[in-house]
Amino acid sequence: MSQILADLFWHNLWANLRLLDVCASLDEEHLSASAPGTYGAVRDTFQHLLSSEGRYVVTFPGDRPEPALNEGQPFPGFPTLRERSVASGEALISLAESTPDSQRLTGEWRGQPYDIPASVMFTQAINHATEHRAHIVSILSQRGVLTPRLDAIGYQIATAGSI
Repeated sequence: MSQILADLFWHNLWANLRLLDVCASLDEEHLSASAPGTYGAVRDTFQHLLSSEGRYVVTFPGDRPEPALNEGQPFPGFPTLRERSVASGEALISLAESTPDSQRLTGEWRGQPYDIPASVMFTQAINHATEHRAHIVSILSQRGVLTPRLDAIGYQIATAGSI
């Protein structure tokens, strides 16, 4: 595909890791907090986000490990979430760099076959992660927790030193 798409996934990985670092330092009260209109508790939202990211990766052809996370399993802890974030994030970056624009993905989802452009899965991965990070930030902000800047300009400043 393009370096631009890969850059979006570099930002995605960076944002996931920054927010994971904040969440790893929080107490149980904050991690179990939720708010109307969000996925659920902070810890559950992160586990869902990264479980989904792993599933997006394995929809692409190639030798990819099965996702190790699943929302139905007990919370694995933040070191495991960080490890899975790096693994799926780096895989998505690699896929963004190497997937041809014409690539289609086929498989079955919820008992129904699908045949979609790879761009749809890339778009879903970015949108899904952004949405759930916003849920977590919203919950934590309402509780007075200072959350990091996760937007693209913040990423540019953090990684390049300026805009």
